Amino acid sequence: MTDDADQGPPETTAIPAAEAARVRKIIHVDMDAFYASVEQRDHPELRGKPVAVGGSAARGVVAAASYEARKFGVRSAMPSVTAKRKCPELIFVRHRFDVYRQVSQQIRDIFAEYTPLIEPLSLDEAYLDVTENLKGIESATQIAEEIRAKIKAVTQLTASAGVSYNKFLAKLASDQNKPDGLFVITPKMGAAFVADLPVGRFHGIGPATSAKMNRLGIETGRDLRAQTLPFLQQAFGKSGTYYYWISRGIDHRQVRPDRIRKSVGAENTFSEDLFNSGMAEIELQPIIAKVWRYCEKSGIRGRTVTLKVKFSDFQIITRSRTLPQPVASEAEIAQVVETLMQPLFPVLKGIRLLGVTLSSLGEDENEAADSVAETPQLRLTL
Repeated sequence: MTDDADQGPPETTAIPAAEAARVRKIIHVDMDAFYASVEQRDHPELRGKPVAVGGSAARGVVAAASYEARKFGVRSAMPSVTAKRKCPELIFVRHRFDVYRQVSQQIRDIFAEYTPLIEPLSLDEAYLDVTENLKGIESATQIAEEIRAKIKAVTQLTASAGVSYNKFLAKLASDQNKPDGLFVITPKMGAAFVADLPVGRFHGIGPATSAKMNRLGIETGRDLRAQTLPFLQQAFGKSGTYYYWISRGIDHRQVRPDRIRKSVGAENTFSEDLFNSGMAEIELQPIIAKVWRYCEKSGIRGRTVTLKVKFSDFQIITRSRTLPQPVASEAEIAQVVETLMQPLFPVLKGIRLLGVTLSSLGEDENEAADSVAETPQLRLTL
């Protein structure tokens, strides 16, 4: 998967010098068009056809697209109307997240046969540290091949894998031979491989940052490596340090099986635009309820409530409020959301999507837990 949002680079984690100097064996496994592939597996009539999971021909947003659809330029997070315009034969199917989670658990069980150091990024991708693995296999490439074969045998789905000596390069490698591919970046290859890539391909550099770099004359990894650390820090703040090191193929972040989620959110796209606050309040109720159900199930709480609004012309605005204490109930979230929403009315254009996110997360007894790099928001799609 690729990160379309420009959320900044993963944070670096300080580790002992001896550990930093150790050559690690990291695998990044990424399922191929996961949601769409599950649908094609379970519905043979969809095989070989352009499929979009989520949305509809008239409304909504594409959650995932099959490779047949991607050939037409259809991508995840694309408005359905745009996707249909690009691919008139596109078939929309409803998502089945319960099924995707079940398959994801099957895949996770396969990972666990080799290592306990598994860092999931989403349902369909994860990092594995196999430097010291449960089967005593010296070759990380052999482990990646075995995992891919087992995933195919158990789930009838294909996975791509990248093998390297750090997380940054392993993730780049997994994209190299998609779909159903394997690519290895050795320590001797690392710096040269990065040098030839456009900066927009780098994990942690989104569209806005890539555009800024391009304006500064930074087009490739080689251009990025030519910049001094002070210059990058001045231009990009603390992110500059991360950019400085990855341009050299260096990334000392560890695989973290105990990552803490940064945020949890849900959103819904409506079949008809909303124009009044009463309807918006009604539509927000199941969204808020879904966020709170996750909080109750997981035992986490958050202090920052964010309301997301997408208008009929696809303009997106957000409004947030951070509370002194973690929210204690669904009603409290609803009260904050209402406070954030009311100033928006009356609206001059219809609302096509509403979303609610809870962030600044912590457990009931441990609100101060540190947030961890690369933890994507959990999006609970309605």
